[in-house]
Amino acid sequence: MSEQQSGPGRESYHVSGQQVVDKVKELLHEGNVRRVKISHEGRVVLEIPLTVAGLGVLIAPMLAALGAFVALATECTIEVEREAQPPSPR
Repeated sequence: MSEQQSGPGRESYHVSGQQVVDKVKELLHEGNVRRVKISHEGRVVLEIPLTVAGLGVLIAPMLAALGAFVALATECTIEVEREAQPPSPR
């Protein structure tokens, strides 16, 4: 897995197909993620906005479908958009 910074509040991870579901679950549990976008060969496969991520009942079928897809994929890119961090008080 490799990580790249794509700008303020944005990160990009290149992961193998087997690592995608685990990485998405990890990101969603962090809590400061606004959007997760999964791409394979330049095409967006799944995009999860924060409003859906907060509802575990709705996210479970998405992760199951993602797991079925990545079983066939060799490498995917996960793009993460995070909430802006407020400036720390001095």
